[in-house]
Amino acid sequence: MKTSKAVLKNVWPYQKDAMNLPVGNLETAIPYYETLMGFKVVSRHDHPFKAATLARDTIQIGLAENGGDPTQDGCFFEVDDVEAIFEELRANGYEKEEADFQIQKYGVSYKVFFVVAPDGLCYCFGQKIDL
Repeated sequence: MKTSKAVLKNVWPYQKDAMNLPVGNLETAIPYYETLMGFKVVSRHDHPFKAATLARDTIQIGLAENGGDPTQDGCFFEVDDVEAIFEELRANGYEKEEADFQIQKYGVSYKVFFVVAPDGLCYCFGQKIDL
């Protein structure tokens, strides 16, 4: 197993805003992102609703108790090594045995896998590949 961590290079939200990803309960959501996904909370606020900004590498996302439906949102994370990020998640407690890698095209081709967080948000991790 690799010992180096994968680098998250870019983030693209599925809906409108990676800084306002909806969660039902901010306090119960944050530990998953810190423990499993390697994010750190860099700021919090309570108005107009509870929210936190989380950072990893050069990217940031925001979780917010904004009344949105988490099952309809999430982000695509571009990573430098999709296999390394899967192994890192597994080492951090992700219970899925296989990544079920797929090849998807978004102008360029990516090797991807999906993670659904306990809060319902869906994340796709992908690495650019040449076919």
